[in-house]
Amino acid sequence: MSESLEFESASARDTEDLGEALGRLLRPGDVVALQGELGGGKTCFVRGLARGLGVSAQVSSPTFQLMHSYPGRIPLYHLDAWMRERGEGFLDEGGAEWLRADGVAAVEWAEHVLPWLPEQRFEVELAHTGPEQRSVSLRWTGPGARLWALRDRKKG
Repeated sequence: MSESLEFESASARDTEDLGEALGRLLRPGDVVALQGELGGGKTCFVRGLARGLGVSAQVSSPTFQLMHSYPGRIPLYHLDAWMRERGEGFLDEGGAEWLRADGVAAVEWAEHVLPWLPEQRFEVELAHTGPEQRSVSLRWTGPGARLWALRDRKKG
């Protein structure tokens, strides 16, 4: 059974705020799989997620380094699989351990590395609906209700 919610974001700040709200609900070992087109707001969402996890460092896209690690109340491991072959190679050569570490793993371009992701994960799909507007779909694929606290944030 899965649980899902749909949101409309009017700005980058809205997207970050939604990420922060989800970050407050996450537990060590959780994986957040992000999907969306280029410029869709994935890194923006992760910046908010980091705030919700108590990360004070500035979050940036790890595209060329493949992964950034940030200390916080719960550590954040931010992976980018945009370059499919490099992402697969990183995970295949031991990087997949970060998906099961003591923090939260946020994986951008998750559709490129689905075989490595756990069945129970949070899925975030972002899509452009205007110059600054995005639709944001959140889904928990595991048992139980993990998104319940976000229901009152639902817009539209």
